[in-house]
Amino acid sequence: MTSIFSSIKILKTAFTGKAELYWLSFFRLLNYSLLTIFLLPFQVVILSFFPCKALFLTTFHHKAASKVLGLQIKVEGSPTKTTKALFVANHVSYFDIIAVGSILPGRFIAKQELSTWPVFGILAKLTRTIFICRSSSSALKQVRMIEKLLFKSERLILFPEGTSSDGKKVLPFKPSLFEAPMQADAIVQPLTIRYEKINGMPVDRRSKPLLAWYGDMELLPHLWQSLSVGTITIKVVFHEPIKAVVFNNRKKLANHCQKIISLELEKPTE
Repeated sequence: MTSIFSSIKILKTAFTGKAELYWLSFFRLLNYSLLTIFLLPFQVVILSFFPCKALFLTTFHHKAASKVLGLQIKVEGSPTKTTKALFVANHVSYFDIIAVGSILPGRFIAKQELSTWPVFGILAKLTRTIFICRSSSSALKQVRMIEKLLFKSERLILFPEGTSSDGKKVLPFKPSLFEAPMQADAIVQPLTIRYEKINGMPVDRRSKPLLAWYGDMELLPHLWQSLSVGTITIKVVFHEPIKAVVFNNRKKLANHCQKIISLELEKPTE
């Protein structure tokens, strides 16, 4: 009889836990949606009449979203005050955008395919994301576009890996767009994104897949799962800014940034 009651208790606890996780994901997604819908008309008006001021509301949206989604953002170092700057970072999760965007007012550079995604594509357009085509035939055109934006003193944010990784190591940086800051005589600042803790416990090999979205993982199921894990501590480390023209070619510049970010990512969690 005792064993029967014990089994019932275990099943009840498991069911309650799953129900709580379900509702946590639901309310976080609901609150994020309500926040976005509320700010949407203001962003449309600003984009229509004061486009240069649009980053203010975008940054506010990311800050508020980080609270709604349970993200605790820690910052080490500081972004350069130079307006003509390209920031380059490793890419682990869709949370990267919110984490970096809540600290750094700037325009993200993303693959062209994102512009056609439901919901995410619309949000990207409203935040003035710059969409690029990755084909080799379009490479020169993309470099010239980024170069012109830098000459206009735009602050741009690039994930040079070209895709998100499992968070264990940094994938090789694609060097083509590094030509733009060299031609524009701009500043390049590497920054490392580290997912350090879940509910106060260090992120390890088993828990990283809960946060990192990569490979053939389906977006919506993974997002739903990530929203249920609790509080996520993300550390963003801004490294020393460098003048792009110091390097002889774009590959050396890309490798330099990759090495700095990789070394930071390999450090043990405090």
